[in-house]
Amino acid sequence: MKHYIIAKLKDGIDKKTLIGPVTEIFEGTLSIPGIHAVKVKPCCVDRPNRYDIMIEIEMEREALEAYDACEPHKKWKAEYGPMLASKTIFDSED
Repeated sequence: MKHYIIAKLKDGIDKKTLIGPVTEIFEGTLSIPGIHAVKVKPCCVDRPNRYDIMIEIEMEREALEAYDACEPHKKWKAEYGPMLASKTIFDSED
C-alpha cells in the first residue's frame, strides 16, 4: 500500500528548506521490515489553497503499526508537528 502524509505549513515556514531534513528523517523508516520506498515532494504551485509537502511511503499494510511506533515517525511529529497548520493522512492499495 501507499501511505501519504500531506501537510500544510504555517505561514512563514519555507518548504524548500525542509525537504532535505524531512527526507532524511523518513529514509530512516526504510530499515523497518515491510517499508520499501519513501518519497518527499514539495508542492510545485504556490497558492494559499495548496498544501506544501507530500510524503509517500510504500509499505506492506502489516508494517503500518511498526511505522507508527518508530523513532523517525516520532521525530517527525515532535520536530515538525509544531510547524504544521494542518495535515491529511491517506492510505491506498496501489
